[in-house]
Amino acid sequence: MTVAAPTRPGVTFSRVLAAEWTKLLSVRSTLWTVVGTILAAASLAFALGMFVRPDSGQSGSSLIVSGYLLAQLGTLVLGVMVGTGEYSVGTFRVTFTAVPRRLPVLLAQALITAVVALATAVGALLASFLVTVGQRGAGGLTVDLTDGATVRVLVDYVCFLVGVAVVGLGIGALLRRPTAALVTGVLVLVVFDHLLAVNPGRVTDTVRALLPGSGARLTMDDATLTALDATTLGPQLGPWGGGVVLGLWAVGLLIAAGYRLRRHDLA
Repeated sequence: MTVAAPTRPGVTFSRVLAAEWTKLLSVRSTLWTVVGTILAAASLAFALGMFVRPDSGQSGSSLIVSGYLLAQLGTLVLGVMVGTGEYSVGTFRVTFTAVPRRLPVLLAQALITAVVALATAVGALLASFLVTVGQRGAGGLTVDLTDGATVRVLVDYVCFLVGVAVVGLGIGALLRRPTAALVTGVLVLVVFDHLLAVNPGRVTDTVRALLPGSGARLTMDDATLTALDATTLGPQLGPWGGGVVLGLWAVGLLIAAGYRLRRHDLA
């Protein structure tokens, strides 16, 4: 009598997602990146809060999210780590032998990066809210959570950090080298943005508006955005335009990384 061998479950997206999730959580650097990002964001918000004056005209929400300057670097590192992790330790061949179609791996990485970045951003937001309570009280800065403009800034702060993480993943998956990906990410996201900002003009302002760093507009309150749009010689993106630019960069980089993954050698 022949006994049929038990059928082994095939490759499903849920199994790929679970495998990528396990990989990310098993790396100690993930925890340190998350904690470091939260501490950096809260510390910078607290430090900037020391200079708040009652007549500064600053809003309470803008002080809370002011730590984005450092937090964006943390979520960028998170994305780069996920995007380059398989290649830096040499396990990519095993992974893609198990998942020959390859693209589900990239999609799973994008999802878990977004989830971890979301948790990190929320943690950074809460920590920044708590450490600036005294400074906001002394400076007369209120945070009205029933006000739509205030809620927009706080929610968009989280969206911005998640978007930066996905951009980091896309750059990492495209370049496959941690140092090259991180340097490229910092240049495109921060350095080029600041270089163009100190050299205003129609061309430079337009180029700056099209860089992923324009996503930082999501963290600005309405008064700051109005003042920025009034002085720029490039496109006036408004409160959501920067987020759209950042989103297009994230999608474009993932598409480029997916194309390389499917059409080119893994080396």
